[in-house]
Amino acid sequence: MHLVAVLALEGVVGFDLTIPCQVFASVRRPDGTPAYEIRVCAERTVTATACEQESFRIQSHYGLEDAREADTVIVPGVSPEQPPRPRALRLIRDLAAGGARVASICTGAFVLAAAGLLDGRRATTHWQVAALLAETFPDVDVDPSVLFVDDGQILTSAGIAAGLDLCLHMVRHDHGAAVAADTARAIVMAPQRTGGQAQFIEHRDPVGDTDDLGPVLGWMQDNLGAPLAIADIAAMAAMSPRSLSRRFRAQIGTTPLRWLLDRRLQRARELLETTELSVDRIAGATGFGSVETLRHHFAKHVGTTPRAYRTAFHG
Repeated sequence: MHLVAVLALEGVVGFDLTIPCQVFASVRRPDGTPAYEIRVCAERTVTATACEQESFRIQSHYGLEDAREADTVIVPGVSPEQPPRPRALRLIRDLAAGGARVASICTGAFVLAAAGLLDGRRATTHWQVAALLAETFPDVDVDPSVLFVDDGQILTSAGIAAGLDLCLHMVRHDHGAAVAADTARAIVMAPQRTGGQAQFIEHRDPVGDTDDLGPVLGWMQDNLGAPLAIADIAAMAAMSPRSLSRRFRAQIGTTPLRWLLDRRLQRARELLETTELSVDRIAGATGFGSVETLRHHFAKHVGTTPRAYRTAFHG
């Protein structure tokens, strides 16, 4: 059985800690048997927090070394200002080197970064501390606009509830869309939320302009199938292309065209999972224009082909 180890480090965010336990324990194979074994692994009795306030204490049956058998290890959030213990960092590095899937929830990304697992990788964390992650670990490509990032063996999620999205994504990868949908129903949430973390960000323009990008993001989302260029988006926003790019960087943490590409890929994945539309029609509906262009971006950002993705995840 696939073993999931959830690391309870000192100061662990209580909500983050329980998310993978609840999600993976809810997964059932088609024959009704559990799909995962879950262990909460703690070095000793640790303090769990909520908004950095002590909430309760945890004493687990499993120590950190019991995580060494894990197929998947998950690091819930901790205080970004609290350096992880060297023993925990060594364990995480060893697990990754041994081929385990390693994921973080919210500020758990700081632990993965401290272990060196995010160097040269795209990653995310809670939008409120994304700038701190990028500043503290400059070799990490921090994207604060998404709910989670799947970079193959290493995965990271945004703030708090985005851990649910990440865990369901891993279930979908392991067992397919149908099992993930059944699990989502069991925990009473959508199988896959639309949009990214950007919709929750409190936008603050450093130059004091109070206009918001919300209408522009909504318009872009509604026009994914159109051949949008930076000039088209800027015209809709009544800005110059340079001003638009500056506002996107300040508020969303990425460029307009990168945000658009992420939304197009997300929509293409949804259509591949949930419809019988041909790959050619999906390429047109999502603004890629051709199957070749869709294949190129799928290979680069998803790591597979559209047809292979459909075979794996179509419900």
